[in-house]
Amino acid sequence: MTGAARRPAETPAAPLARQAAEQAARTSYGRLLALLASRSRDIAAAEDALAEALAAALATWPERGVPDNPDAWLLTAARRNLGHARARGATASAGAETMAMLQDERDSTAPMPLGDARLQLLFVCAHPAIDAGVQAPLMLQTVLGLDAARIAASFLVAPATMSQRLVRAKTRIRDAGIAFAIPAPDQLAPRRAAVLAAIYAAYGTAHDDVPAVAEAQGLAGEAIWLARLLGELMPDDPEALGLLALMLFCEARRPARRDAAGGFVPLLAQDARRWDAAMLAEAEALLRAAARFRTPGRFQIEAAIQSLHTETVLTGTANPGPLLALYDLLLATAPSTGARVGRAVALAALDVAAALADLDALAARCTGYQPWWAARAHVLRRAGDTAGARDAARTAAGLASDPAVRNWLLAASQE
Repeated sequence: MTGAARRPAETPAAPLARQAAEQAARTSYGRLLALLASRSRDIAAAEDALAEALAAALATWPERGVPDNPDAWLLTAARRNLGHARARGATASAGAETMAMLQDERDSTAPMPLGDARLQLLFVCAHPAIDAGVQAPLMLQTVLGLDAARIAASFLVAPATMSQRLVRAKTRIRDAGIAFAIPAPDQLAPRRAAVLAAIYAAYGTAHDDVPAVAEAQGLAGEAIWLARLLGELMPDDPEALGLLALMLFCEARRPARRDAAGGFVPLLAQDARRWDAAMLAEAEALLRAAARFRTPGRFQIEAAIQSLHTETVLTGTANPGPLLALYDLLLATAPSTGARVGRAVALAALDVAAALADLDALAARCTGYQPWWAARAHVLRRAGDTAGARDAARTAAGLASDPAVRNWLLAASQE
């Protein structure tokens, strides 16, 4: 045969090999990146090395077959890439790190740590030196491998802006020499709280997505995956359990939050038959497990509030007294404007005048806060002030970012 050599024909197993590479990238990205970055202290360089290893896997596994240990293969290849990159610009210290990584490669047959490196990476992303606004996006990119454009769309910023923020954060981690380690006991509480808050913030950006967008491949699913990871790595942390329970309560009801035409359906009007019963059962079990520690925190209390809302719909029986008590506990534990607005709505079932007075006390700080206007419309309607309720509903609609919620509020303002 003359001419250029032909590329070997793709084997029947090639699609499975590509699937194996993609699966390894999906399930092991965060662990592999954490292992690489914990040695190099350079997240960006570790990302580049891992990306090259994944590209090599997609190119070679379909022809040569899937290795017995795909994760070990990727880690070895990425370590080699990282070592070569450092060697090209080596200094004495960089050379020492390169030699250490080459030794890691020789030792790669030893069992790989599964969780500690990822937990360390989560705490690195929540370091006080990292701007709080970029902590959640940084976790999503480093632990889950989401690209900046996808993260930017979820956090409603331009892709270029998000990329710049992420680059600055990684540079800050490298230049400040932030340690890849679980914080000391005296530093653990605030960093742990930052990790939990960042994961919840990531989920919150997807909470109002339509069901088709926020399934397992959506940002909500990724945030829940992070919460599951944290629960596995910190099984004795009741707030980690509470956070996962809270998100599962909300996620289980997602299918019922839109009607057949895509219209918004408020919680008390939802068809509970459309809820995910298995997810609700898991949330209740997690909440009970967290309660055994007898150390209530913000996420446990918020999960308990969601549990009570769920029970109200399932049984058709309101529980305003217990609901108000939970809000009082939440305000004592983690006071916020949102919690105060929620308490006022709960109080309206018992004392409309007192609820309206509580909302009035928040008016100065809530002129642009959509939930406050929606709550005011609800309370004024209960008080019999139809005109006031309509005006508040129209204002709330104007501040709503979700078109379905906006339309529902506008319809309410016409009643």
